[in-house]
Amino acid sequence: MEAAGLRGVAEERQSQVDAVLARFFSLAKKRAEPLGREYVELWNELEANTVGGKRFRPRMVFAAYQALGGEDAAAAAYVGAAFELLHTALILHDDVIDHDFVRRGAPNISGSYRDRARAAGASEADAEHRGMSAAVIAGDLALFNAYRLIDRSGVDDATRERLLEVMDDALFASAAGELIDVDFSWMPAVPPVDDILAMERLKTAVYSFECPLQAGAILAGASEQTVETLGDFGREIGIAYQIVDDLLGVFGTEADTGKTTIGDLREGKRTVLIAYASSVEGWSEHAGRFGNPALCDEDAELLRAHLVDCGAKAFAEGLARYYANRAMARLREPHVAATLRAELHPVAQDVLGRVK
Repeated sequence: MEAAGLRGVAEERQSQVDAVLARFFSLAKKRAEPLGREYVELWNELEANTVGGKRFRPRMVFAAYQALGGEDAAAAAYVGAAFELLHTALILHDDVIDHDFVRRGAPNISGSYRDRARAAGASEADAEHRGMSAAVIAGDLALFNAYRLIDRSGVDDATRERLLEVMDDALFASAAGELIDVDFSWMPAVPPVDDILAMERLKTAVYSFECPLQAGAILAGASEQTVETLGDFGREIGIAYQIVDDLLGVFGTEADTGKTTIGDLREGKRTVLIAYASSVEGWSEHAGRFGNPALCDEDAELLRAHLVDCGAKAFAEGLARYYANRAMARLREPHVAATLRAELHPVAQDVLGRVK
Protein backbone atom coordinates (compact mmCIF):
# COMPACT_ATOMS: atom_id res chain seq x y z
CA MET A 1 0.00 0.00 0.00
CA GLU A 2 1.28 3.47 -0.89
CA ALA A 3 2.12 6.09 1.75
CA ALA A 4 -1.11 8.04 1.25
CA GLY A 5 -3.13 4.87 1.67
CA LEU A 6 -1.25 3.91 4.82
CA ARG A 7 -1.88 7.35 6.29
CA GLY A 8 -5.56 7.02 5.50
CA VAL A 9 -5.79 3.65 7.23
CA ALA A 10 -3.91 4.99 10.29
CA GLU A 11 -6.18 8.04 10.49
CA GLU A 12 -9.31 5.91 10.25
CA ARG A 13 -8.10 3.61 13.03
CA GLN A 14 -7.20 6.59 15.22
CA SER A 15 -10.58 8.21 14.66
CA GLN A 16 -12.31 5.01 15.79
CA VAL A 17 -10.24 4.90 18.98
CA ASP A 18 -10.81 8.61 19.56
CA ALA A 19 -14.55 8.06 19.22
CA VAL A 20 -14.50 5.31 21.87
CA LEU A 21 -12.56 7.53 24.26
CA ALA A 22 -14.84 10.50 23.58
CA ARG A 23 -17.92 8.42 24.44
CA PHE A 24 -16.22 7.03 27.51
CA PHE A 25 -15.30 10.47 28.86
CA SER A 26 -18.69 11.95 28.01
CA LEU A 27 -20.44 9.27 30.05
CA ALA A 28 -17.95 9.54 32.91
CA LYS A 29 -18.39 13.32 33.17
CA LYS A 30 -22.17 12.96 33.12
CA ARG A 31 -21.90 10.42 35.92
CA ALA A 32 -19.58 12.75 37.87
CA GLU A 33 -21.92 15.76 37.76
CA PRO A 34 -23.96 14.83 40.86
CA LEU A 35 -20.69 14.39 42.78
CA GLY A 36 -19.50 17.95 42.29
CA ARG A 37 -17.97 20.40 39.84
CA GLU A 38 -14.45 19.60 41.06
CA TYR A 39 -14.86 15.94 40.15
CA VAL A 40 -16.09 16.82 36.66
CA GLU A 41 -13.04 19.05 36.27
CA LEU A 42 -10.73 16.16 37.18
CA TRP A 43 -12.35 14.09 34.44
CA ASN A 44 -11.84 17.00 32.04
CA GLU A 45 -8.16 17.06 32.95
CA LEU A 46 -7.87 13.30 32.53
CA GLU A 47 -9.47 13.51 29.10
CA ALA A 48 -7.11 16.32 28.11
CA ASN A 49 -4.17 14.14 29.10
CA THR A 50 -5.22 11.47 26.57
CA VAL A 51 -5.26 14.00 23.72
CA GLY A 52 -2.20 14.70 21.61
CA GLY A 53 -0.52 11.31 21.90
CA LYS A 54 0.45 9.16 18.94
CA ARG A 55 -2.09 6.40 19.77
CA PHE A 56 0.82 4.02 19.38
CA ARG A 57 -0.62 1.18 21.44
CA PRO A 58 -3.98 1.17 19.62
CA ARG A 59 -1.98 1.17 16.40
CA MET A 60 -0.34 -2.09 17.51
CA VAL A 61 -3.72 -3.64 18.36
CA PHE A 62 -5.18 -2.73 14.97
CA ALA A 63 -2.03 -3.73 13.09
CA ALA A 64 -2.16 -7.29 14.36
CA TYR A 65 -5.95 -7.58 14.30
CA GLN A 66 -6.63 -6.43 10.75
CA ALA A 67 -3.51 -8.06 9.27
CA LEU A 68 -4.78 -11.37 10.65
CA GLY A 69 -8.21 -10.95 9.09
CA GLY A 70 -10.15 -9.27 11.89
CA GLU A 71 -13.22 -7.39 10.66
CA ASP A 72 -14.90 -6.05 13.81
CA ALA A 73 -13.26 -2.62 13.91
CA ALA A 74 -15.52 -1.51 16.77
CA ALA A 75 -14.22 -4.25 19.06
CA ALA A 76 -10.62 -3.49 18.09
CA ALA A 77 -11.22 0.20 18.81
CA TYR A 78 -12.36 -0.63 22.34
CA VAL A 79 -9.33 -2.83 22.97
CA GLY A 80 -7.03 -0.18 21.50
CA ALA A 81 -8.67 2.50 23.66
CA ALA A 82 -8.15 0.27 26.70
CA PHE A 83 -4.40 0.18 26.08
CA GLU A 84 -4.38 3.94 25.50
CA LEU A 85 -6.10 4.46 28.85
CA LEU A 86 -3.61 2.10 30.49
CA HIS A 87 -0.80 4.19 28.99
CA THR A 88 -2.38 7.37 30.36
CA ALA A 89 -2.60 5.83 33.83
CA LEU A 90 1.01 4.69 33.81
CA ILE A 91 2.46 8.00 32.63
CA LEU A 92 0.40 9.91 35.21
CA HIS A 93 1.80 7.74 37.98
CA ASP A 94 5.28 7.82 36.44
CA ASP A 95 5.22 11.63 36.45
CA VAL A 96 4.33 11.57 40.14
CA ILE A 97 7.22 9.20 40.85
CA ASP A 98 9.60 11.39 38.83
CA HIS A 99 8.19 14.60 40.35
CA ASP A 100 7.45 15.90 36.84
CA PHE A 101 4.85 18.60 36.26
CA VAL A 102 5.09 18.84 32.47
CA ARG A 103 4.26 16.35 29.73
CA ARG A 104 4.41 16.97 25.97
CA GLY A 105 5.52 20.52 26.58
CA ALA A 106 2.46 21.48 28.70
CA PRO A 107 1.40 21.06 32.33
CA ASN A 108 0.24 17.55 33.14
CA ILE A 109 -2.42 16.94 35.79
CA SER A 110 0.15 17.38 38.56
CA GLY A 111 1.22 20.65 36.99
CA SER A 112 -2.30 21.97 36.41
CA TYR A 113 -3.45 21.32 39.97
CA ARG A 114 -0.18 22.60 41.40
CA ASP A 115 -0.52 25.85 39.47
CA ARG A 116 -4.10 26.34 40.63
CA ALA A 117 -3.11 25.79 44.23
CA ARG A 118 -0.25 28.27 43.84
CA ALA A 119 -2.64 30.85 42.40
CA ALA A 120 -4.92 30.32 45.40
CA GLY A 121 -2.05 31.17 47.75
CA ALA A 122 -0.82 27.72 48.77
CA SER A 123 2.82 27.26 49.69
CA GLU A 124 5.04 25.59 47.09
CA ALA A 125 5.14 22.33 49.07
CA ASP A 126 1.36 22.27 49.53
CA ALA A 127 0.74 23.18 45.90
CA GLU A 128 2.97 20.35 44.68
CA HIS A 129 1.30 17.91 47.06
CA ARG A 130 -2.13 18.88 45.74
CA GLY A 131 -0.94 18.44 42.18
CA MET A 132 0.52 15.01 42.75
CA SER A 133 -2.50 13.89 44.76
CA ALA A 134 -4.85 14.80 41.90
CA ALA A 135 -2.61 12.93 39.45
CA VAL A 136 -2.64 9.77 41.58
CA ILE A 137 -6.45 9.85 41.73
CA ALA A 138 -6.73 10.45 37.98
CA GLY A 139 -4.25 7.67 37.27
CA ASP A 140 -6.27 5.28 39.42
CA LEU A 141 -9.42 6.13 37.48
CA ALA A 142 -7.69 5.58 34.14
CA LEU A 143 -6.18 2.29 35.32
CA PHE A 144 -9.45 0.80 36.50
CA ASN A 145 -11.38 1.92 33.44
CA ALA A 146 -8.82 0.43 31.05
CA TYR A 147 -10.15 -2.95 32.21
CA ARG A 148 -13.73 -1.73 31.89
CA LEU A 149 -13.19 -0.85 28.23
CA ILE A 150 -12.16 -4.45 27.58
CA ASP A 151 -15.42 -5.51 29.22
CA ARG A 152 -17.36 -3.20 26.89
CA SER A 153 -15.71 -4.44 23.70
CA GLY A 154 -18.60 -6.83 22.97
CA VAL A 155 -16.42 -9.92 22.44
CA ASP A 156 -17.36 -13.40 23.61
CA ASP A 157 -16.53 -14.45 27.16
CA ALA A 158 -13.55 -16.65 26.27
CA THR A 159 -11.92 -13.91 24.20
CA ARG A 160 -12.64 -11.32 26.88
CA GLU A 161 -10.92 -13.47 29.50
CA ARG A 162 -7.85 -13.85 27.29
CA LEU A 163 -7.73 -10.10 26.65
CA LEU A 164 -8.02 -9.35 30.36
CA GLU A 165 -5.16 -11.75 31.04
CA VAL A 166 -3.00 -9.92 28.49
CA MET A 167 -3.93 -6.57 30.03
CA ASP A 168 -3.02 -7.97 33.43
CA ASP A 169 0.34 -9.17 32.09
CA ALA A 170 1.00 -5.66 30.77
CA LEU A 171 0.29 -3.97 34.08
CA PHE A 172 2.06 -6.63 36.15
CA ALA A 173 5.27 -6.32 34.12
CA SER A 174 5.16 -2.53 33.98
CA ALA A 175 4.86 -2.28 37.77
CA ALA A 176 7.90 -4.51 38.16
CA GLY A 177 9.86 -2.40 35.70
CA GLU A 178 8.84 0.83 37.42
CA LEU A 179 9.98 -0.53 40.78
CA ILE A 180 13.35 -1.54 39.33
CA ASP A 181 13.68 1.93 37.80
CA VAL A 182 12.95 3.53 41.17
CA ASP A 183 15.57 1.32 42.81
CA PHE A 184 18.10 2.25 40.13
CA SER A 185 17.56 5.95 40.85
CA TRP A 186 19.02 5.80 44.36
CA MET A 187 21.79 3.27 43.74
CA PRO A 188 25.18 5.01 43.76
CA ALA A 189 26.56 2.84 40.96
CA VAL A 190 25.09 2.83 37.46
CA PRO A 191 23.68 -0.65 36.64
CA PRO A 192 25.16 -2.62 33.73
CA VAL A 193 23.63 -2.45 30.27
CA ASP A 194 21.83 -5.81 30.54
CA ASP A 195 20.06 -4.72 33.73
CA ILE A 196 18.97 -1.46 32.10
CA LEU A 197 17.57 -3.38 29.11
CA ALA A 198 15.66 -5.79 31.36
CA MET A 199 14.12 -2.86 33.24
CA GLU A 200 13.10 -1.04 30.05
CA ARG A 201 11.55 -4.17 28.60
CA LEU A 202 9.38 -4.65 31.69
CA LYS A 203 8.51 -1.00 32.23
CA THR A 204 7.65 -0.04 28.65
CA ALA A 205 8.04 -2.69 25.94
CA VAL A 206 5.56 -5.17 27.43
CA TYR A 207 2.59 -2.81 27.67
CA SER A 208 3.47 -0.73 24.60
CA PHE A 209 4.33 -3.45 22.09
CA GLU A 210 4.16 -7.05 23.28
CA CYS A 211 0.70 -7.05 24.84
CA PRO A 212 -1.15 -4.77 22.39
CA LEU A 213 0.10 -6.89 19.48
CA GLN A 214 -0.89 -10.08 21.24
CA ALA A 215 -4.30 -8.61 22.12
CA GLY A 216 -4.94 -7.82 18.46
CA ALA A 217 -3.97 -11.36 17.47
CA ILE A 218 -6.18 -12.92 20.15
CA LEU A 219 -9.08 -10.74 19.06
CA ALA A 220 -8.57 -11.98 15.48
CA GLY A 221 -8.58 -15.63 16.59
CA ALA A 222 -4.92 -16.23 15.65
CA SER A 223 -3.00 -19.36 16.55
CA GLU A 224 -1.01 -19.54 19.77
CA GLN A 225 2.17 -19.76 17.69
CA THR A 226 1.35 -16.43 16.04
CA VAL A 227 0.44 -14.85 19.37
CA GLU A 228 3.76 -16.00 20.82
CA THR A 229 5.75 -14.73 17.83
CA LEU A 230 4.07 -11.33 18.06
CA GLY A 231 5.13 -11.19 21.69
CA ASP A 232 8.71 -11.91 20.62
CA PHE A 233 8.57 -9.23 17.92
CA GLY A 234 7.06 -6.76 20.38
CA ARG A 235 9.77 -7.45 22.95
CA GLU A 236 12.62 -6.84 20.51
CA ILE A 237 11.14 -3.77 18.83
CA GLY A 238 10.00 -2.38 22.18
CA ILE A 239 13.53 -2.54 23.56
CA ALA A 240 14.86 -0.87 20.41
CA TYR A 241 12.21 1.83 20.68
CA GLN A 242 13.10 2.59 24.29
CA ILE A 243 16.82 2.81 23.55
CA VAL A 244 16.03 5.32 20.82
CA ASP A 245 13.71 7.19 23.19
CA ASP A 246 16.57 7.50 25.69
CA LEU A 247 18.87 8.75 22.93
CA LEU A 248 16.32 11.39 21.94
CA GLY A 249 15.93 12.33 25.59
CA VAL A 250 19.54 13.56 25.52
CA PHE A 251 20.29 14.30 21.86
CA GLY A 252 16.83 15.05 20.45
CA THR A 253 14.85 18.27 20.50
CA GLU A 254 12.02 19.38 22.76
CA ALA A 255 9.79 19.60 19.67
CA ASP A 256 10.34 15.87 19.03
CA THR A 257 10.12 14.58 22.58
CA GLY A 258 7.71 16.99 24.26
CA LYS A 259 10.12 17.48 27.15
CA THR A 260 13.40 19.21 27.80
CA THR A 261 16.51 17.32 26.68
CA ILE A 262 18.31 18.29 29.86
CA GLY A 263 15.79 16.56 32.14
CA ASP A 264 17.19 13.02 31.94
CA LEU A 265 20.71 14.30 32.70
CA ARG A 266 19.51 16.39 35.65
CA GLU A 267 17.43 13.51 36.98
CA GLY A 268 20.31 11.06 36.69
CA LYS A 269 18.21 8.67 34.62
CA ARG A 270 19.89 5.32 34.20
CA THR A 271 19.94 4.49 30.50
CA VAL A 272 22.05 2.40 28.12
CA LEU A 273 23.94 5.60 27.26
CA ILE A 274 24.98 6.19 30.85
CA ALA A 275 25.59 2.50 31.60
CA TYR A 276 28.09 2.36 28.75
CA ALA A 277 29.72 5.72 29.53
CA SER A 278 30.20 4.85 33.19
CA SER A 279 32.02 1.64 32.25
CA VAL A 280 34.73 3.26 30.12
CA GLU A 281 37.59 5.64 30.79
CA GLY A 282 36.81 9.30 31.40
CA TRP A 283 33.52 9.03 33.29
CA SER A 284 34.99 10.22 36.58
CA GLU A 285 35.47 13.69 35.10
CA HIS A 286 31.76 13.98 34.31
CA ALA A 287 30.04 11.88 36.97
CA GLY A 288 29.54 14.92 39.20
CA ARG A 289 27.47 16.66 36.52
CA PHE A 290 25.20 13.68 35.93
CA GLY A 291 22.19 13.73 38.26
CA ASN A 292 22.82 17.32 39.40
CA PRO A 293 19.41 19.02 39.81
CA ALA A 294 21.10 22.37 39.10
CA LEU A 295 22.76 21.15 35.87
CA CYS A 296 23.15 24.12 33.52
CA ASP A 297 23.02 24.09 29.73
CA GLU A 298 26.78 24.49 29.45
CA ASP A 299 27.52 21.48 31.66
CA ALA A 300 24.83 19.48 29.86
CA GLU A 301 26.64 20.15 26.58
CA LEU A 302 29.87 18.91 28.14
CA LEU A 303 28.10 15.72 29.18
CA ARG A 304 26.64 15.24 25.71
CA ALA A 305 30.05 15.77 24.14
CA HIS A 306 31.54 13.12 26.43
CA LEU A 307 28.76 10.66 25.56
CA VAL A 308 29.73 11.10 21.92
CA ASP A 309 33.49 11.04 22.45
CA CYS A 310 33.52 7.94 24.66
CA GLY A 311 31.40 5.99 22.17
CA ALA A 312 28.23 5.76 24.29
CA LYS A 313 26.02 7.39 21.67
CA ALA A 314 27.30 5.15 18.88
CA PHE A 315 26.97 2.09 21.13
CA ALA A 316 23.32 2.87 21.94
CA GLU A 317 22.51 3.53 18.28
CA GLY A 318 24.08 0.22 17.30
CA LEU A 319 22.19 -1.61 20.04
CA ALA A 320 18.89 -0.13 18.86
CA ARG A 321 19.60 -1.34 15.33
CA TYR A 322 20.51 -4.78 16.68
CA TYR A 323 17.17 -5.20 18.48
CA ALA A 324 15.17 -3.75 15.58
CA ASN A 325 16.83 -6.23 13.23
CA ARG A 326 16.09 -9.07 15.66
CA ALA A 327 12.45 -7.99 15.59
CA MET A 328 12.35 -8.03 11.79
CA ALA A 329 13.91 -11.49 11.81
CA ARG A 330 10.92 -12.81 13.77
CA LEU A 331 8.64 -11.61 10.97
CA ARG A 332 10.48 -13.87 8.52
CA GLU A 333 9.36 -17.05 10.27
CA PRO A 334 7.27 -19.25 7.93
CA HIS A 335 4.07 -19.21 10.00
CA VAL A 336 3.89 -15.39 9.95
CA ALA A 337 1.28 -14.31 7.42
CA ALA A 338 2.48 -12.07 4.61
CA THR A 339 -0.18 -9.50 5.55
CA LEU A 340 1.16 -9.37 9.10
CA ARG A 341 4.73 -9.04 7.84
CA ALA A 342 3.72 -6.17 5.56
CA GLU A 343 1.90 -4.43 8.42
CA LEU A 344 4.67 -4.66 10.98
CA HIS A 345 7.79 -4.24 8.87
CA PRO A 346 7.19 -0.44 8.70
CA VAL A 347 6.99 -0.35 12.50
CA ALA A 348 10.53 -1.70 12.74
CA GLN A 349 11.65 0.63 9.96
CA ASP A 350 10.16 3.60 11.83
CA VAL A 351 12.20 2.71 14.89
CA LEU A 352 15.37 2.41 12.84
CA GLY A 353 14.55 5.70 11.16
CA ARG A 354 14.60 7.47 14.50
CA VAL A 355 18.28 6.55 14.94
CA LYS A 356 20.31 9.30 13.35
